[in-house]
Amino acid sequence: MTGYLLGRAALAATLLVAAPAAAAPLAAVLPVPAAVTPGTGTFRVENGATIVVPGRDAAARNAAARAIEIVARTRGLRLRVAEGGAGAIRFVRAGKATAGDEHYRLDVTPAGIRITAASDAGLFYGAMTLAQLLAPDARFGDAVAVPALAIDDRPRFAWRGVMLDVARHMQPVAAIERVIDMMAQHKLNKLQLHLTDDQGWRIEIKRYPELTRKGAWRASTTPNDGAPPGQYGGFYTQDQLRALVAYAAARAVTIVPEIDLPGHAQAAIAAYPEIGVLGDRPPVSGDWGINPYLFGTDTRSLSFVRNVLDEVMAIFPSPYIHVGGDEALKDQWQASATVQAQRRALGIADEQRLQSWFIGQLGAHLARHGRRLIGWDEILEGGLPASASVMSWRGEAGAIEAANMGHDVVLSPGPVLYLDNLQSARGDEPPGRLKIQTLADVYAYDPLPVAIAPARAQHVLGAQANLWAEYMVTPEQREHALFPRLAALAEMAWSPKAARDWPAFLTRLDPQLDRYRRQGIAAADSAFAVDFAVPGGVGAALRARRVTVALTRQAAYGTIRYTTDGSAPSAASPAYATPLTVAVGSVIRATTIAPDGRALATPRRFDTAPAALLTRTSAALPPCTTTPGILLRLPLSPDATAGPAHSMNIFDSCWRYPDAPLDQVSAISVTIGRLPRNFALRQPQREQVVWRYNPTSFGTLLVHAGDCAGAVLAALPLPDPANAPNRFTLDVPLASTTAQADLCLTIAPPVGGPLYGIDTVRLTPKEPR
Repeated sequence: MTGYLLGRAALAATLLVAAPAAAAPLAAVLPVPAAVTPGTGTFRVENGATIVVPGRDAAARNAAARAIEIVARTRGLRLRVAEGGAGAIRFVRAGKATAGDEHYRLDVTPAGIRITAASDAGLFYGAMTLAQLLAPDARFGDAVAVPALAIDDRPRFAWRGVMLDVARHMQPVAAIERVIDMMAQHKLNKLQLHLTDDQGWRIEIKRYPELTRKGAWRASTTPNDGAPPGQYGGFYTQDQLRALVAYAAARAVTIVPEIDLPGHAQAAIAAYPEIGVLGDRPPVSGDWGINPYLFGTDTRSLSFVRNVLDEVMAIFPSPYIHVGGDEALKDQWQASATVQAQRRALGIADEQRLQSWFIGQLGAHLARHGRRLIGWDEILEGGLPASASVMSWRGEAGAIEAANMGHDVVLSPGPVLYLDNLQSARGDEPPGRLKIQTLADVYAYDPLPVAIAPARAQHVLGAQANLWAEYMVTPEQREHALFPRLAALAEMAWSPKAARDWPAFLTRLDPQLDRYRRQGIAAADSAFAVDFAVPGGVGAALRARRVTVALTRQAAYGTIRYTTDGSAPSAASPAYATPLTVAVGSVIRATTIAPDGRALATPRRFDTAPAALLTRTSAALPPCTTTPGILLRLPLSPDATAGPAHSMNIFDSCWRYPDAPLDQVSAISVTIGRLPRNFALRQPQREQVVWRYNPTSFGTLLVHAGDCAGAVLAALPLPDPANAPNRFTLDVPLASTTAQADLCLTIAPPVGGPLYGIDTVRLTPKEPR
């Protein structure tokens, strides 16, 4: 760890000198470097400039080549690389590299630019900073006047990671490479690939071909490219993975493979039932959640896993191999006489300790091959193997316990670093989890818990953001979830804590958003997208024929500008200051404009026509009960790549339409999606699912006044699933003696029936008299 963490005393001294003056010359550099000293003057870089690297230094040439590629895409300047000789932009080797050292210096004077580092990684990160300095704004194709400065930089943490789940939804290799490219530019250095789970086995194991012949495919109504009819899936060959490892290594990224065990094993057992516990052959699962299938604990199963790990180690040179260890329900082990006999023979008290023994066997095997085991924080339960490292996902408690015991840890807590959580509650967000984690939430997190004793702080390797893929089907959805939140993660994990500053981060993010765009990254604009609200309520607006609209956005950067004539807003449009009052029927369009006049978000549109004001999508219909549950935004089918999404509590099909102006409406129209109930719930969760009385054959939509116990204003039977599409609309007149009230909408399917989600509720305005 001494090569990775900047000592606290040295860090404090550096910041006292560097932090106050660092912001201006580094408005384009993200993450902010550890120490910056501004200079005097500039150095101009024009098209055709040469980067000189040491002769026969392949790593230096690679770093320069990567920077040249990025500058060509983000600035439009064509640079070239040369070995040896004189040059104004130089990469220089200096000193002796400390193992794992990522330190570099970057000096800009009016005479040129010099990047100095002892290690390959240091040269690479210096090149990434250079690429950002050469694309500081949106003036594509122009020469760049780089301000004179001296950067002395190294990361705060050694592990700056991202986890991609390719088991639930397969991703093309090219899409993973794009993520690696962006990780490299953000100085993130660990890519964990979640390669196996109940829903698919994605890595070729030559000794066990059934793992990919059977275990890589599950039944689906929407197969992906290359899948057989009626199936979803795929896998990566060993040659593909070796090429991916090399691609990542050239960008200073280490790929950490994960083989999840002893739980999340259903796809493996579907291929080889004999490695399971009870001998049956399940299908590859199409259900999200926690399935019961475990690897067996006998010699045959352990030999199987060791053989798999041997092939994994032959592909991935990573010092760490991730073995999962999470969410392993012990029911099968408890039900197996064979497992119980083995447990007693080993003198193991219970199944938690049996898992610790199982993990310990694998840790010893990895250690014999010079590798280290890392697992999710459940590996703490029953005792932690001496050589194991812990990735803490259930909050920080696992990291605190493990670090204070002397084990290395990575902080990866949900929900803040679970990037499958949406970035806003907007209706145009893609599917995902509904524990909203904004860009600001991610930026505010610090991965060094105060409860870790100071003497044990060196055991905190760093932080990792996880992108689970139950609801992330396409590369574009994943990029939306990852970026720009990975920029916040990068500054959290690389930069000194004392140098982090949210307003300054937004300034640095501004040019980075343009760099994303020029590289074709589908980054989210959620932090800058404009939201609309009607403070006085829709009912009052309809009665007065005037509507007051407030405009907000998450990040206070740039200026909200708007139009009321339906045209696209621009830098010349009026700046928003106070809520707007317009005639009913007007259309407001708004976006956030950067200081240089660029739009930071796609313009959003707010229609104040009566029909539009009375329409709510599911994202604007909060759950109407306090029932515990899981809040999700779900597509119509598990593998759908497009189409409507439904925000709901999957334990309780109940929504609230707030403050409905019932005296202004004559009917209600509800568009509903019928979704598979594909959730593997644990027993306590099953008991929390609400099954309401259903008075019709196939389910019933009920509209109540007030709460769910209020008067029924409408009751509509759902259509027969065998004869109706999975998206349909129900209409009914609506009459009430109440002028204004909440509406509670519940859907009661037959017990065990499909899941229904509301897509849209439209209240029909009464005709003007």
